Formats: sequence, structure tokens, C-alpha cells
Amino acid sequence: MSFFSAGGKISEKFAPKAAKNSIVVDNSSFFRMDPEVPLIVPQVNPNDMKNIPKNIIANPNCSTAQLVIVLKPLHDLFKIKRVVVSTYQSTSGAGKAPMDEMVEQTMAIINSKKVSSENFTKQIAFNAIPHIDAFAEDGYTKEELKMTRETKKILDDKIELTATCVRIPVKVSHAESVNIEFEKPFTLKKITETLNNSPGCKVFDKRENAGYITPIDAEGKNETFISRIREDNSKNNSLNLWIVSDNLLRGAALNAVEIAETYFRMGK
Repeated sequence: MSFFSAGGKISEKFAPKAAKNSIVVDNSSFFRMDPEVPLIVPQVNPNDMKNIPKNIIANPNCSTAQLVIVLKPLHDLFKIKRVVVSTYQSTSGAGKAPMDEMVEQTMAIINSKKVSSENFTKQIAFNAIPHIDAFAEDGYTKEELKMTRETKKILDDKIELTATCVRIPVKVSHAESVNIEFEKPFTLKKITETLNNSPGCKVFDKRENAGYITPIDAEGKNETFISRIREDNSKNNSLNLWIVSDNLLRGAALNAVEIAETYFRMGK
């Protein structure tokens, strides 16, 4: 098995060549929406690996991966109609240089020096930027469209999803504020029990000071954490969640390794 993690252009050119002799797990976005390439989160859709026409398996966007691992068990029980998600994404999701720029800007501000931005459209230190990847004609960014399209491909194309993706001055871990509308009624007890018993998920939800997970808490951990579980009082059969996961693990390396492990366990 081969792993590609060098960007879309490299994957486009070399992954098909490698796939002539082995299964390729590709971490870029290039093959994700190819109908002949399964897009996999092993806890969600492992059976999609039963058919791999091009010998390539795609690893999803980091924000999508942590979202669908939570949506899957809830969708199985209560049938999701619509999802509204706002992401708060760490600088490591953009790469090492942007992460270093955040640190450099922070130090510059503390020392009353001039701040320059090379890797972000605006100053990232002590700020929030509602812009990740290029804008499409409809006003959404490519990151937001990825979340919509990838969730449909991985989980269920009937689910309606809209996203707003925001870059925040955090080194590691992405957080998501998620509103879910179900077709069926639910109880918070059943939601919590279901998530706590679902692979890859861990509920940490105490209605008290610090009774929730933040990006720093999730850094270096494999689980996707769920906090702030509560009913949406403005709409029937609707739920609010706060989801946090290490984007370098669940959103990248860990998911790729779990794809390989699951593939071999299936006897492929």
C-alpha cells in the first residue's frame, strides 16, 4: 500500500502510476469527488472499499472527517435532514508556514512591532478569518463546498448541509459548531449514549465551568470529542453540538492509517 500526502498536483501525476502496483491512499483533494474513487472514514463507510476500480482510496477533508464520524451514528437512528456547521479551524490545517506566521505575528504584536501577512488574507493573530480556500461564484469558499459534497458522498447524498469555515489563531485542532435537524424525535440521553458507544467518538459534556472540550484539550488525541449537547429550542427534532478533533490525526494521518488497517482487516 502507498500513501500520498504531497498535494493535488503530485497526486494527479503520480498516484495513478503507483496504483498500477499497489493500493494508494491519497490525502489530497484531487480524487475525492471522483465517482470511481471511494472517499473513506473507516468508522462511517468501510464497505465502500469493496469496490476500488482505480486502486485509489481518498482521505477526506479534515473538517469533514471529524463531522461525519459524529453524524453517522445519529443518522442511523434518527435520519438527518439538514446540517448547519460553522468551523473554527487551526492554522496547522493550512500548513507549517501559516502556523509559524501566527506565532510570529503574535510575538510582533506583543512587542509592539509591525505585523505582516503572507499566508493569510488578513492578520491571523488575535483575529478570526471567515475565508478558507478560494471563493466560488456563489459566495461559498472551496473549503465550505468540500464539506457539503464530501459529507453527501461519504454519508448520504440526501442530507442537506451548509457550512461557514473560519480560520482562528490556534495551532492544532479544529472545532465545529453543528446544528442538526432530524426526521425522527430523539432524547438527549439517547444521543449521548449513542455517541459514547460509537467508534472514534467521546462525549465530554458537563454543564459547568470547563465542562467541555477545547482545541488544546483535543491536541494529540485520537478521539473526536463532543460537548455542549442540547436541543435546539427554536425547531422541532433539532440538536446543537460542539465537536473538536485533532486535525493532524483524525483529519489526516490517523484516518489514513485506519483506512489501511481496515482495508487489510477486510481481507483485501
